[in-house]
Amino acid sequence: MQKILISACLLGEPVRYDGTGFLLAFKILNHWQHEGRLVAICPEISGGLPVPRPPAEISRGDGTAVIGGKALITNTKGNDVTEAFLKGANKALETANKNGIRMAILKSRSPSCGNAQIYDGSFEKNLKNGQGVTAALLEMNTIKVFNEFEISEAIEFLKLLEMNHP
Repeated sequence: MQKILISACLLGEPVRYDGTGFLLAFKILNHWQHEGRLVAICPEISGGLPVPRPPAEISRGDGTAVIGGKALITNTKGNDVTEAFLKGANKALETANKNGIRMAILKSRSPSCGNAQIYDGSFEKNLKNGQGVTAALLEMNTIKVFNEFEISEAIEFLKLLEMNHP
């Protein structure tokens, strides 16, 4: 059975920067959870950040640039939290590899988990195209990343995975 890495906040766990969760109400997620498919992670918690924590954004780049040492992640207090984000991304990859995971459903727009857009580093709620650190690292390691708005695409990808690797 193919397992799926999922952001813990999407299962309602109160791990987001503001101490809340973001429970997704999809029957398929309940089904996958009952099957034991879902492996929940919060890279920011795994990286050592507390709950609650100041919001953080990537400046001058995206997750790929952070991994390459060309961009930083700072929080609203001006603290550099890049190392915690990198540590959490590496732990997420380790968890995925340990469980043979080939796909993930992660929280959109997050500096860790965003797979298509992230905030631009201005803390003004401006979005830019790019990935968060964990999403970028997973994709670099051939793990397909979806967000909570792409559940139907994730379902189709899982079907393909299971046809090719029963």
